[in-house]
Amino acid sequence: MKLTRIMASAAFAICAATASQAQENLVISSWLPPAHPINVDMLEGLVDMMEEATDGQVTGEIKMGIAPPPAQMDLVMDGAADVTIIFHGYQPGRFIATKLIELPGYEGNAEAASVAYWRVHEAHLAELDEHRGVKLIGLSTHGPGQIHSNKAVNTLADLNGLKTRLGGGVSADVGAELGLVGIQVPAPKVYETLDSGAADGVAMNMGERISFKLNEVAKNVYEMPGGFYRGSFAVLMSQQKFDSLPADVQQALEEEVFGEPFSRLMGAAWDASDVRARAATEEAEDNVIVTASEADQAAFAEMAAKVREKILGEIADAGIDAQAAYEMVKAEMAKESN
Repeated sequence: MKLTRIMASAAFAICAATASQAQENLVISSWLPPAHPINVDMLEGLVDMMEEATDGQVTGEIKMGIAPPPAQMDLVMDGAADVTIIFHGYQPGRFIATKLIELPGYEGNAEAASVAYWRVHEAHLAELDEHRGVKLIGLSTHGPGQIHSNKAVNTLADLNGLKTRLGGGVSADVGAELGLVGIQVPAPKVYETLDSGAADGVAMNMGERISFKLNEVAKNVYEMPGGFYRGSFAVLMSQQKFDSLPADVQQALEEEVFGEPFSRLMGAAWDASDVRARAATEEAEDNVIVTASEADQAAFAEMAAKVREKILGEIADAGIDAQAAYEMVKAEMAKESN
């Protein structure tokens, strides 16, 4: 009888130890095409980082098409997915401080901007708690946004009246200054929108020329050095799911994955996609990249200053020291770029 009790206790201990180390497979929702860098490099990269940090106790599986882009944050809040990525511009009025990183005029690549974004969020923007109800695990921005069109665009003036898909956020403010006729559709609808003639152009970073096959339906790129705008993204996790993880697993994720490390990975992935797409565009005989003239660059700088003043005013009205936050973005990007 005593031996039986000892064996039973040992079996219970083994089972308990095994349960404590059981693998948690997170459902990661994505609304992008399967081969998009967000899926292949960023979200898959997140899975790799989590597995490594937790010795395999946390992993994840990307599932697509669970909900449309604007519903992703609510999807996680409702428990229908454990992790997702959102584009802030798809929900006008819900996010204000996130527009800070979208302003035109920053110098530096997406990696530098994404790292700066996280640091500034921690120092200034977090107090607005705009992602309340979920756990924020990464922030990022793509590289400089340019104008891709199915019509030739050689000057800033050629943009006036161009029917252009704008993603929302600061791109809409910039579009208004440029005289663009804004059309809003989610990114996965861009190809058919351009192919059908419902739009003449789209505002996107260079990398999306591959992701959304713009080399087929928008063969002209009008490039403003430094970009017309950037775009703000966040990766979110269910707070309830995070809280359910063992304390040591939570600590490992917080220290080794979430925040700046993952934000840096996302930025680097955006940069790599831009490099690949530029090379593909330059190699395509029927694709053209036109760089804005010095005169047009100067004219756009004045427009950008107006947009910057407007957005910083909105952020200040929300209770943030907008100017200090803006200066910190520039300073942190400069550090990362050296």
